[in-house]
Amino acid sequence: MGTAVATWSPVQWPGLDGAPRARFSLAVVGDVCIEFRTELADRSFTELTDDHLGYAPARAIVAGTAVNLARHAIGYFRSITVIGKIGDDPFTPIIRHCLRDLGVADRLRVEAGVPNGFSVMLRDRPPAGGRGVRLLVTGTEPPSRRLTEADVRRSSAALERADVLFVDGYSLLSPVSRAGMRAAVRVARAAGTLVAFDLVPHDIDRRLPLDDVLPVLADADVIITEAPTVAGLLARPVPREPAGARELLPALDRTLSRVTDRTPLWLLRFGATDLENTLAYRRDRLLLEYSTGYRPGMLRTGYGDRLAVSELYWWLSRV
Repeated sequence: MGTAVATWSPVQWPGLDGAPRARFSLAVVGDVCIEFRTELADRSFTELTDDHLGYAPARAIVAGTAVNLARHAIGYFRSITVIGKIGDDPFTPIIRHCLRDLGVADRLRVEAGVPNGFSVMLRDRPPAGGRGVRLLVTGTEPPSRRLTEADVRRSSAALERADVLFVDGYSLLSPVSRAGMRAAVRVARAAGTLVAFDLVPHDIDRRLPLDDVLPVLADADVIITEAPTVAGLLARPVPREPAGARELLPALDRTLSRVTDRTPLWLLRFGATDLENTLAYRRDRLLLEYSTGYRPGMLRTGYGDRLAVSELYWWLSRV
C-alpha cells in the first residue's frame, strides 16, 4: 500500500474555523445532556495519593456527542438537525434554548417524568509531550440510551433531507438506542443520505463484542476513529509508528468483508496523542495522509469534532 502524503487537505481548506460558505445539510443522532467541565490544572491524576482540593475554571454546558458535533458544524453546514431523547426537568428548556440559539433544528423527544442525563468531565495536567487523561463520568441510565426506533422514525423527513447523517458508537451501548440508531441509518441509506460513523468510545472493545459493532460499520459510508481504538477492536497491538497505523487499514477491510462487500472511507487518527495525523483510506488504497494541526499542549476538547466537520465538508464538496 503506497503512501500519498497530502499537499491539500481538509485542514487547509475549508480549515478548522469554518467554511467560506455554509453548504449541505447535516442530521446528528446521539447523546444530549448537561455536562460539568473542569480540570486538575496543577498535577496529573497519577500524582494524587490522597484527597485533594484544586481551583480551576468550572462550567456547566449543554453537551453530549450530538450537541458537541452540532456546535462545531454551524460554521460549515447550512442546516443542522439534532435527533435524540432528553428528560423532563428544569434543564429541559435550557437544552432547547441552547439549540435554538445555535440555529440548530431540535428533533428531541422528551421522556416524561425522568431527569436529564448528566456527565462530569475532568482533565488532568498533561505530561510534557503527552495527551493527559480525561475522566468522564456519566449517569447510568440517561434518556439518550432509550431513543427508540419509533422515536427516530418520527424524524424520518429530516434524515431523508440531509446530505449526511452523523452517528456514534455510544448509541451501541444500549440495545434500545442501538436499534434506534440503526433505524436512522436505514432511513438515511434508503434516501441516499451519506452515513458517517464515529467509532467511539475508545475502549469499545471492552464494552461490546466485535460482532455487535460490525453491522454498523458495514452500513457506514465514512468511519472516523483512532488507531488504538481499532487495534483494541481487532485484538492487535497498539501501533507506535506510522507504519503500524497504516497496517491496521487492510486488517479492517479483511474483518469488515466478513459481513459486507461495501467499501467505506476510513479516517484513521494516529500520532503521539492519537490526534496529530489522519489516514484517509478506501479498500486497498491510501487516498490521503495529512497533519491535523493538533500539537501536544493544545486544547484537546472539541478538536476532534472540529476536524470531523471540516473533513465531512471537504469530502462532500468533492463528490
